[in-house]
Amino acid sequence: MIDYDKVLSKKIKNIKPSGIRKFFDIAGTMENVISLGVGEPDFSTPWVIRKAAIQVLERKHIVYGPNKGIEPLRSAISRRIKKKHGIEYHSSDEIIVTVGGSEAIDIALRGLLDPGDEVLVVEPCFVCYAPLVELAGGVPVSVPTRIENNFKLTVEDFKDKVTDRTKVLILPFPNNPTGAVMTREDLEPIAEFLRDTNIMVLSDEIYSELTYGRKHFSIIEFEDMAERTIYVNGFSKAYAMTGWRLGYVAAPAPIISQISKIHQYGIMCSPYISQNAAVEALESCDAEIAKMADEYNIRRKYLVSEFNRLGLSCFNPEGAFYVFPCIKSTGLTSEEFCERLLYEERVAAVPGSAFGESGEGYMRISYAYSLKHLMEAMKRIEKFLQKLEAEKK
Repeated sequence: MIDYDKVLSKKIKNIKPSGIRKFFDIAGTMENVISLGVGEPDFSTPWVIRKAAIQVLERKHIVYGPNKGIEPLRSAISRRIKKKHGIEYHSSDEIIVTVGGSEAIDIALRGLLDPGDEVLVVEPCFVCYAPLVELAGGVPVSVPTRIENNFKLTVEDFKDKVTDRTKVLILPFPNNPTGAVMTREDLEPIAEFLRDTNIMVLSDEIYSELTYGRKHFSIIEFEDMAERTIYVNGFSKAYAMTGWRLGYVAAPAPIISQISKIHQYGIMCSPYISQNAAVEALESCDAEIAKMADEYNIRRKYLVSEFNRLGLSCFNPEGAFYVFPCIKSTGLTSEEFCERLLYEERVAAVPGSAFGESGEGYMRISYAYSLKHLMEAMKRIEKFLQKLEAEKK
């Protein structure tokens, strides 16, 4: 009988499964569960996008597309970035369309890292960064952010962690899970520091369309920063297109020319139907995004108010669609809290520890769900907190 322990890669065996999916999968086996764990918009993909996809289907000619993506979409992405940030990326050699933002991050890291290269991973953060660094042969270096600084990154947070092996800084703002946003004033000293180094920035801006009370600012807008930044974005969150699996990378041509080889051999091309629909998304859906953002804002305010009312202090997020309440007062670890909440009250949330060690003592709740679901979830959470209080007496 074959010994799979000897067959499987040691690198893969040492990587932990996603902490988000763990609770989502458990919830899927239970009845009457309110699952607030996955960041998936509850809105339908706007009709004009679906209509564009239907028109492609009706042509009955669904083909492989160019490796880098169809030209109309790459041009639309270029125009979008120019409109939003004032930076022009050439559609021919500075943009590549990927299968979701995750593939964009993966090929960017694999294109930059040699074995032993270090990557500064700002935490708490989306669960894929550190594992993808390791899969690319790199070494993730944790850079915790703190609630005292509104979970924003400062130069002081990471400058002492920079070594001669530091290759990349991952900049994940607006942030998942905290909802923190970096302003121009916040980013300026970081850009100033990086100009004197050979460190590249991987700026994951997948939530850039979902900010509340302020306009998103990208680090590429600073002088000389676009040439040292890999800009990642996509369609899943803002356009409610999670299942369409479409993201993109904008970066200097020498980088795109290399990472496109990884995409070419591993993926070949992004879905042809999705790409054609995404052109319509970029050209016609600003009003739809605004409507969805307004609804998210209502939910955001409700959850922050409710958690604070219940005694779980909650940072007020300025972007994305998550709240990150502190559960330290309960005396439970984030894993214990979320497990008990799931099994005892049928509410699925994600423990903060899934997003790095600095996330311990928090939990992530997604408000990409209806207000009705959120209100019912908060009733159950209040009941659970009352039970915990009774146990202390």
